[in-house]
Amino acid sequence: MGTIKKEVILKSTALMTGLESEAKVCPSEQKGIRFHFGGRVVEADVDNIVSTEHCTVIGNNDIKIMLIEHFMAACAICRITALDIYLTHYELPILDGSSKTWVDAFKNAGIENPDTTQMKVKEPLYYLNGKTHLIVLPSDNLNLTYGVNYKHKDLKNRWAALDLNNLNEIIEARTFGYLAELEMLQKAGYGRGASLENTLGLTDDGYTAELKSEYEPIKHKILDLIGDFYLAGCNILNFKGEISVKEAGHTVHTIVAKELKNKLIREAQ
Repeated sequence: MGTIKKEVILKSTALMTGLESEAKVCPSEQKGIRFHFGGRVVEADVDNIVSTEHCTVIGNNDIKIMLIEHFMAACAICRITALDIYLTHYELPILDGSSKTWVDAFKNAGIENPDTTQMKVKEPLYYLNGKTHLIVLPSDNLNLTYGVNYKHKDLKNRWAALDLNNLNEIIEARTFGYLAELEMLQKAGYGRGASLENTLGLTDDGYTAELKSEYEPIKHKILDLIGDFYLAGCNILNFKGEISVKEAGHTVHTIVAKELKNKLIREAQ
């Protein structure tokens, strides 16, 4: 059961609401990742997802917690399975728009008993809908590829792969969006905390900042997938299988994750 050795406190603007958010992340002896807000609690579980519009939201009759995917990806990357997170706002802080600050904070705090249990499936899982697919196949090794087709000169029919030897390229990949659509999104109540410090803008001729690595937006999609699948107890970094994703997002990720939850096989260590 993986947890951190001491508490971590991080705060920043929240991406969607634009309000200040602080997260106190505490070690736990009880398995599970639980979010606390206003005296209420909800567990990070794919069955508790209540929305995937623009981000992944979990909740129950008491509370909703927004934009958990980057945090969950950091937990998967650090192989953490037991935490209690106390929030001052119902949306997690966006920090730099990636999982890097979370990962660095967890490593600095120390990680105790990281969960390295290997996982696999015995039979294929498919989501196929027009141009979109997410396919999980049994294999002896991990191979993950993600394809996008955006209205951008660098991101038309492009693919990127998860390379565990260059994992930092996934960890530091920032959230992104079309700069031209930001005002419209903000009027609709989204992206009110977006800034050059936490979001990579796609422009007609490039980006609003230098890329951290080639095809950084696709690598952020892989980061989102890692976080969304972790809600089903599937740590992609410990997974043996072929995963192919094309033109998907949080909704498709979590549809497949719900099916995957009941088909995961954990190998004895």
